[in-house]
Amino acid sequence: MKKILITSIAILFSLSACHDDDYITGLRSPGNEDDSSEMAERVEGRVAISYVTYYGTTIPNPTYLTHINYAFAELYFKDGKYEKFDLQGNRARFDQIKKLKEKYNHLKITLSFTNTVSNPDNTIHGGFSALCKNPEMRKKFAEDCKAFVKEEGIDGIDIDWEFPGMTFGSNAFDAEVDVDNFTLLMKDLRETLNKSTELTYAGYCMNVREGAEGGRKYIDAAAVAPYVDFINIMTYDMADAPGHQSAISRPDLYWDCQRSINDYAKAGVPYNKLVLGIPFYGRNNFASGGAINYRDILKLNKDEGYIIDNWDDTGKVPYVSKNGQFYCGYDNPQSIAIKGEWILGLGMKGMMCWDYEGDDDNGTLRRAVWNAVMQ
Repeated sequence: MKKILITSIAILFSLSACHDDDYITGLRSPGNEDDSSEMAERVEGRVAISYVTYYGTTIPNPTYLTHINYAFAELYFKDGKYEKFDLQGNRARFDQIKKLKEKYNHLKITLSFTNTVSNPDNTIHGGFSALCKNPEMRKKFAEDCKAFVKEEGIDGIDIDWEFPGMTFGSNAFDAEVDVDNFTLLMKDLRETLNKSTELTYAGYCMNVREGAEGGRKYIDAAAVAPYVDFINIMTYDMADAPGHQSAISRPDLYWDCQRSINDYAKAGVPYNKLVLGIPFYGRNNFASGGAINYRDILKLNKDEGYIIDNWDDTGKVPYVSKNGQFYCGYDNPQSIAIKGEWILGLGMKGMMCWDYEGDDDNGTLRRAVWNAVMQ
């Protein structure tokens, strides 16, 4: 099997710090001569995961995937007590995704839970923060998950609570106890689910942190690690937009992939439980509509001033410029291949992407992720 040829990882981290010429527009990504149409043979134990959303319109082709994380299910409360959970959106969408297992027997389907509310018959409530404070409610939720996995014939549960100890919206949170209660939730899930049922969570790019005004936020990765099969680390949106949101190493920016993985490893999480997140989009800003899918990046018009596949040789990632100015950072097959060499050198488990709909019709990024992980 032909391997993807990429720059040695030793060279990758011997490069000097950022210089102004890192941002010269029109500098093409290296390695465009690579024939990535070939599919590497699957390596047992490694994972290539894609989140597939309830609002997506594409029926995934799982050829280059080991897992689909179906996003999302949400919690229902009544009179302050956890009542049930339900899929977001149209049930038929989930059934279509689940049916893929009939043709692709290697594929695993995991149900991912969000802390947000989308269904019109549901209302904003205490969410996971309220659920996790009550041992009886945690147990009921775990039993409901076990029953759903069995009834639907799926393979796992993924918790995407963003994040314990804080909120991006109006959901309740408790900085004093959320982090510890998340650990208790994952413990209850692990003890309740069958041993063959996978349990994962979507982790922030940082380990648990002390809050500026007291309390803690994010997740205590070391405490949770014994209960989960692996952690899907969201190593994207790690810089102010527009910026290099998913660089391997950019010490001048808010965060990067290298610091993220180091943070988890330093906390004591084994590398073989860490999965690197890959964005299938670029980020121009954090307002609504500020993300641009890879498929749409490819359609940006040079006549309108856009140049794609500029290359940042410090962060080892491409970016788009518009009229000579930085427009958005993203990932392409070359950056994914370099990340693959890096994570395998560390002994990490694989990669996940958010989300399937962002890829082009040829599956360019999915194929790149597969080959990077299975090389």
